Amino acid sequence: MDIKELLKNPLVIKGIKVVMTIVISLIIYSIVAGIIKKYSKSNRFESLAGKRTTTYMRLARSITRYLFILITFLIILQILEINITSIIAGVGLLGAVFGLALQDFIKDIIRGTSILSDDYFKVGDIVKYKEVEGKVLILGLKTTKIKDLKTGNIVSIANRNIDEIEVVSNYVYINIPMPYEVKIDKAEKAIDTIINKIKDIEHVDDCVYKSVNDLGESSILYLLEIKTNAEYKRQVRRDSLKQVLLGLEEHKIDVPYNQLDIHQKK
Repeated sequence: MDIKELLKNPLVIKGIKVVMTIVISLIIYSIVAGIIKKYSKSNRFESLAGKRTTTYMRLARSITRYLFILITFLIILQILEINITSIIAGVGLLGAVFGLALQDFIKDIIRGTSILSDDYFKVGDIVKYKEVEGKVLILGLKTTKIKDLKTGNIVSIANRNIDEIEVVSNYVYINIPMPYEVKIDKAEKAIDTIINKIKDIEHVDDCVYKSVNDLGESSILYLLEIKTNAEYKRQVRRDSLKQVLLGLEEHKIDVPYNQLDIHQKK
């Protein structure tokens, strides 16, 4: 078949238009994505509000990707002269299944935008999802990716599950148990020593004594509030407990333990 005759074939012409549409869309997307990426790494970007700006930029890349896919898909349908409305209406059961599947997709998109607008969390925040506590790496329209602080694994969370995600605070609370026999003056002197030791721990921003927290069965509980970065809370807690023991030992105060009183009838 002659090339000229082949090019006159409507199906061939439509195929060429479809290929050209995809190629042009990929080129434009690469340029736009490159501009966003370049801007996000510029000095001007770094001078803006850190976590929030990073979140906006990553979400912008995600929106751009889905937008280009949608526009390209609609243009291809138009080239092929396909009426998508009539197809969905005529498919029947398949259309219903497609609609149900699309519900979760739409929920993810809506929740993805609400994460930003309602300031649920940002890239770099430490969050907890079920039993996983991790750092937010990527915030997309459909999913949020976090790095598990325990294992280093990357966990993907569908944005529709945002109600199950908790933002971890930057505070660690530790109860210091001391026997009832220890006077409050002596106890608070030991607490001052412990606070000074904790303040020297790496990643600790501040440590404050919050007074008596509870009266236990065999001890008085004195509460400390330690401010740190949520990413280091586990290690800071472990190091702080060690300094509590050292401080009590320095002031010759024994750590009380649960006691069981047994009364025997004669």
